[in-house]
Amino acid sequence: MTTTSAPTTAITHIAQLVTNDPSLGEGPLGLIQDAAVVIDGDRIAWVGASSKAPATDNAVDAGGRAGIPGFVDSHSHLVFAGDRTAEFNARMSGRPYSAGGIRTTVAATRAASDEALHANVARYLAEALRQGTTTQETKSGYGLTVEDEARALRIAAAHTDEVTFLGAHIVSPDYADDPAGYVDLVTGPMLDACAPHARWVDVFCEKGAFDGDQARAVLTAGKARGLVPRVHANQLGHGPGVQLAVELGAASADHCTHLSAADIDALAQSDTVATLLPGAEFSTRARWPDARPLLDAGATVALSTDCNPGSSFTSSMPFCIALAVRDMGMTPDEAVWSATAGGARALRRTDIGRIAPGARADLALLDAPSHVHLAYRPGVPLVSAVWHKGVLV
Repeated sequence: MTTTSAPTTAITHIAQLVTNDPSLGEGPLGLIQDAAVVIDGDRIAWVGASSKAPATDNAVDAGGRAGIPGFVDSHSHLVFAGDRTAEFNARMSGRPYSAGGIRTTVAATRAASDEALHANVARYLAEALRQGTTTQETKSGYGLTVEDEARALRIAAAHTDEVTFLGAHIVSPDYADDPAGYVDLVTGPMLDACAPHARWVDVFCEKGAFDGDQARAVLTAGKARGLVPRVHANQLGHGPGVQLAVELGAASADHCTHLSAADIDALAQSDTVATLLPGAEFSTRARWPDARPLLDAGATVALSTDCNPGSSFTSSMPFCIALAVRDMGMTPDEAVWSATAGGARALRRTDIGRIAPGARADLALLDAPSHVHLAYRPGVPLVSAVWHKGVLV
């Protein structure tokens, strides 16, 4: 019996390649000019100058386009049904955002069929992939019953490996008068049903959702069942979320809009990634997160879309990069790193977010000579080609 290996492909004449590996090129982004990448199966086999590229079965001429790692979107809410256009329209007409709008999506999601939810997740993942996102985390959180949360996670897991249990999104409307009873449900029967389908456990630690003690109970119970914590932290105001995330060894504290000096120091001294979600501030006209103090303190920062139907209905990582550069104190280099390698750190992955031998072959070409154009030309669909797991999609 003979076996055949997958054909190798060389992508050559990449004007500027972001590798995110300083050992391969210039600066923190490991930039290589006039670069080439060799793909073997679903992995990167070789990276270097075009003039030194080895022979391969296939060749693609990038034609002077820039190359970047596939975006890693480490925070989204894609298992949902319904539409919240009216809420957005009202908010843009002067009504402030609160967590209460989630209940509208809960009702629509509970009423939707499995087929409709699968179709929605597939639609938004395809939309994101066209814009260069090759790894997507997504959460439950719009079911808030044992059955509906488990269903959401099963559906999510059919589409992505990065699945998060967010039964503690808000207190279920069914338990409006008994928040403690709902926490008991989440930490008991709901976790029992949901843990087998998830990698992560998350909680919305915020006024109007769950306080510090309730969040600790949920995250501790999730850890006991083998799930790694993530935390919606400090979005709407100062609170205990960031400190709790660091204390419990969470992979990320997400939002981080309202931070004290102690919060920044805690993140900088920990392995917990500060994931910033500028789409939420854009869509709610809220105060922007300030990345500069986090970066200057040495904290690891990720950028993500927070794609959800209420407070950040975008799947575009390039859009979030442009917002982060324009309004959050990030340089273009920092924003691109945070949308790729930073997201990988937030998911505790070393095989994605970089273009280096052994990494998964996830990369995108831009109709531009440099990654800086992602912020320089906001709103322009620059992603011209995407490889996901070595396949041109």
